[in-house]
Amino acid sequence: PPRDYLGASRLGQSCERALQFEFAHAPKDDGQDFSGRSLRIFAIGHELEDLAIRWLRAAGLDLVTRKRDGGQFGFSVAGGRIRGHVDGIISEAPAALGLRTPSLWECKTMNAKNWRETVAKGVTVAKPVYAAQIALYQAYMEASVPGISANPALFTAINKDTAELHHELVPFDAELAQRMSDRAVRILRATDTGELLPRVARNRDFFECRFCPWAERCWGLPG
Repeated sequence: PPRDYLGASRLGQSCERALQFEFAHAPKDDGQDFSGRSLRIFAIGHELEDLAIRWLRAAGLDLVTRKRDGGQFGFSVAGGRIRGHVDGIISEAPAALGLRTPSLWECKTMNAKNWRETVAKGVTVAKPVYAAQIALYQAYMEASVPGISANPALFTAINKDTAELHHELVPFDAELAQRMSDRAVRILRATDTGELLPRVARNRDFFECRFCPWAERCWGLPG
């Protein structure tokens, strides 16, 4: 179902206008809705994440993914208009692993090309959207899980083509979290007042615009 809030998993996207369209539920361009193939890819990702939870627990991590009432861990601010749901929280880990706890756990599945790039460059450089998501989670989960922002998050990337795993420790980036929080507030305020935020590019051939589901709508409006 459509979200009635800005999700922390999306705020790292570079185009604030696209985020505004998404938040306002602007209709996508013709043919831009998720295909059956895309939905199957998402479903496979969820199944692989469940496997990763089992693997990490088997390695000795006390990984908590649900609250006692069965709900996801997460946060809600700005009257519920900015929210996030975390994959898990590591409450304890074997000393040999060098993990400080409590710490955030975030898991993503990728094709081989994206996985190799993430391994080579690190998540912050290769996948800035994920880095922004992690920083926001570390910032806003501190209230309910004291100490989580002081300890590096564990980021797990699963290669969907080869089943290889990449684990990476991600220290809290307070400056990034603040920038993303400011972006969320900017989007909310602009949407509330009917202001159209600037698009990310000056040229329609910009690579992000070529894959944007609102490209036709966007380029038919003022810059």
